Amino acid sequence: MPNLSTLSRRDTFLFAASAAAAATPSVPALASALPAELNWEDPAERVRIQSAMKGSSGEESIYSFFRLHLYGYTHAGNLIPFATMSNLNVGKWRTLPNGNQAAKVFETGVYTKFDSDEVLDVWENPVTGEKRKPWRFIGGPLSVEIGPDGMVTGELATLKPKPLQLQVFGDTVMIPSASAFSFPNPMSPEAYPKESAGDTYWWDSHYVYFANMKDVVNREITSIKSHIQFQNLVSWHPWWGMGGQPGRTWGRAYGAKISSFDEVPAVYRKALEDQTPEIFDTDNWTEPRDDFPEYMADRHG
Repeated sequence: MPNLSTLSRRDTFLFAASAAAAATPSVPALASALPAELNWEDPAERVRIQSAMKGSSGEESIYSFFRLHLYGYTHAGNLIPFATMSNLNVGKWRTLPNGNQAAKVFETGVYTKFDSDEVLDVWENPVTGEKRKPWRFIGGPLSVEIGPDGMVTGELATLKPKPLQLQVFGDTVMIPSASAFSFPNPMSPEAYPKESAGDTYWWDSHYVYFANMKDVVNREITSIKSHIQFQNLVSWHPWWGMGGQPGRTWGRAYGAKISSFDEVPAVYRKALEDQTPEIFDTDNWTEPRDDFPEYMADRHG
C-alpha cells in the first residue's frame, strides 16, 4: 500500500491560496502605487488589511461559501463540463503575540450536476462514458498565519503560492495571488491504472479577493465583507476515473463571506449536512481529514 503521508494538506479554497512561502517573503504590493489612505508601508496595516479581507483581524469564526465549476481539458478541443462543487469553509481566527493573525481552517464540499442544484449520486464521465460515484470533498484543520508579507503555511503544506501586487481600481481593493506546486503522486499508474493522474500531481491556483475601499480603511471592521474569485488547474482527482487520459481539470469559482450557516442555500446545506456533517461541528473536528488519502484508503478496503 502506498504511503499516505506523502500527500499532505491540499488546497483550502479561501485562505491558503494567498499564502507566501516563509523562506521567500515579499511585500505583496508597491506602496507608491496605492492610495495613501491604505497606509500599505506600515507592516501592521498590511497584516490588518489582509487578515480582515481574507478572514478576520480579530478573534472570531468566519464562514465562506463558493460555487466551483469544474471542467475537463484533454489537450484537445474546448473545456468539457464535468460537475459543480458547492464548498463551505470555516476559519477560526485569533491574534498571535507577535501581532500576526492565525487560523484553523476547515472545508467541505458536495458535487452537483454541472451548473445545477441537483446533487450527484452518480456521475457519468463525459470522456470515458463510465458511471462513477462522487467522492466527498473534505479537508482540515489547516493551520495558517498571516504576517506583513502574506500568509505562511507549515512545511508540510502542499501549497506554495506567492502574493501579487495589491490593486485598487476606483473604490475596489483587490488582493491577488498565484500558486504553482507539484508533489509525487502516491497513487501510481501501475497500482491505480484507472485512477492515477501520473507519477507527479500538479496544482496551480490563482485567487483574487475583492472589497470596498471604505471598508478596508475602516479599522473598526475586523471582518471585511469580501468576495472571492479563483481558477485552478489540477491533475485529475482519482475519483473521476481519468487514469491514462491526458489533461487536468480546470476550475472556476466565485464566492463570498457569509454571516452564518443560515446563508448557505437550503439545497446545498442539506447536502452538506448529509454528506459532511463535520463542517457544522468544527469544535469536535480535531483529527486531520483529507479526501485524497481517504479515497486511497477506501480503495484498499
